[in-house]
Amino acid sequence: MLVVSEEVREGVDARRPVVALESTIIAHGLPRPRNLLVARELEEAVRREGAVPATVAVLDGRPHVGLDKEQLERVANEDGIRKLGHRDLPLAVASGASGATTVSATALLAALAGVRVFATGGLGGVHREWTVTQDESADLGLLARTRITVVCAGVKSILDVPATLQRLETLGVAVAGYGTDRFPGFYLSDSGHPVDWTLDDPEQVAAVMRAQDALGVPPSALVVANPVPEEEQLDPALHARVLADALHACEAEGISGQAVTPFLLERLVRLTDGASLSANLAAVRGNVRLAARIAAAWTGA
Repeated sequence: MLVVSEEVREGVDARRPVVALESTIIAHGLPRPRNLLVARELEEAVRREGAVPATVAVLDGRPHVGLDKEQLERVANEDGIRKLGHRDLPLAVASGASGATTVSATALLAALAGVRVFATGGLGGVHREWTVTQDESADLGLLARTRITVVCAGVKSILDVPATLQRLETLGVAVAGYGTDRFPGFYLSDSGHPVDWTLDDPEQVAAVMRAQDALGVPPSALVVANPVPEEEQLDPALHARVLADALHACEAEGISGQAVTPFLLERLVRLTDGASLSANLAAVRGNVRLAARIAAAWTGA
C-alpha cells in the first residue's frame, strides 16, 4: 500500500542519504505559485548536498514517499487537497482521498519506508491555555514512538514553548540544540528557553542516532533544534507585539480548536508584512540543508 519511489527505495537499500520532506507547507502553507517554486527549491537543496529528497503525500488513497514532477505539481495546484495527520491516514486510504502530510504523518510514513532523517519548519506542540483546552499536537505522541531524526526550528512560537519542552521530556523524546544551548523559537533564533544538550556537527548527530539503535531504547525520535540565523529571524520586538495582538484578537473573536493555529499564523504574516513568512522559509531552507548533511553522516556517504 505504501508507494516508495524508485529513487528513494534505491537510496534506502544502498544506504545513501535520503531526507523526508513534508507536503503541508506546499499545499497549505504558501500561496500559489510560490508553493511549487519552494517545493522544487527544497528538493534541489537536498540534492545539492548529495542526498535524495523524499517528499511525502497521499494521492488517491495511496501514501507516497518520494514524488515525481507531476505528483509534486498536483500537491501544489490541485484544489481539495486535505491536511493529513497520522490519525487520518487509514481514513484517507480507505476513502481514496488525497492529502498533504503534517509532521506526524510524514514522520510515520518516512519511518515505514526506512527513511531516518526528516526536515521540517517547526513542530506542533502544547497550545497556550492547555489546562482549559487540552489542545496538544499529535506530533508529540507520534514522535514518542517513532525512530526518526527531525531537524526543525523548534516549535511554532504561537504555542506554549516551555510546556512543549516539558511534554517532550515526559514522552522520552530526545531534544538537542544544533550549535546552541537555547531552544529556537521558529521565527526567532532563541525562544527564551534552554536545552540540556548541544550537538555541533552532523557527525555528532549521527553518533546519537547510532547510540539510539545500539542501546535498544524505545523507538522514539531525536529532535535536532536548528535555529534560524539571527540575521534572518523575525525582529523579536515586532514578533512580540504582533503575537500579543493576534492572541487578543483570537480571544475576542472566539476562535478555538483547530482554527486557532491558521488564524494566528495568518495574522502574523499579514501584520508583519510577510516578514514572518520570510523567516519561516529561511528556517526551512537551513533545516533541509542540515538534514541532508546529517543523512550523509548517518549513512557514511
